[in-house]
Amino acid sequence: MTRIYLLRHADVENPRRLLYGHLPGFPLSERGRAQASEVGRWLRARGVRRIVHSPLERAAETARLIGEQLSEPVPLVPEPELREAEFSRYLQGIPYWQIPVRRPLWVVHKARRGLLPGDEAIEQLGGRILGVAFRTAREHPEGVSVLVSHADPLQAAWVLLDDRPRTERELYRKQVGRAGALEIDVQDGRAVTVGYVPPPPAQPAPAAIREEGLVPPAGPP
Repeated sequence: MTRIYLLRHADVENPRRLLYGHLPGFPLSERGRAQASEVGRWLRARGVRRIVHSPLERAAETARLIGEQLSEPVPLVPEPELREAEFSRYLQGIPYWQIPVRRPLWVVHKARRGLLPGDEAIEQLGGRILGVAFRTAREHPEGVSVLVSHADPLQAAWVLLDDRPRTERELYRKQVGRAGALEIDVQDGRAVTVGYVPPPPAQPAPAAIREEGLVPPAGPP
């Protein structure tokens, strides 16, 4: 049996509350760096042997900060299949509230994922995350591996793991918080146990950000 943690990246510096999707220039916030370090300390005694991460900046930084807290260095491996949802490329660069006006195809995406070119159905979205998880368990059965990805892909993977209906409602009914993780035990190419590890206790936001009401929400991406 091999244990895998499917971890969502930590909190992101995003004072303008833009949809950042696949854009560069969105590193972790002060809170996010504290979250990632705390996750690393929590994982220190759990036998982590490798950290595989989405190539996007926020996921790579989360992986690096976790690795810095482990008792000995482990490989940090970028993996494109852990990337953010492809449809977020269409949404990125605008504030959340402008989506219905400036990104009208969002309505079709929400009605049924996978209908539009470049959109992924929930089966595809979660399937590529689980594909990496099962491959990692097969190739590295010893020790524990951490896979760092993003909200929608991880929540889609959770839908598949629970064998829930592949619907938009189910995708968001059980959410992986920033720096939260799915803990799965893999045996013979399938997950035999699935649990949720909530994020570490939130650190206070800097006063200037709190006062302006610019603290990023729990989701998306």
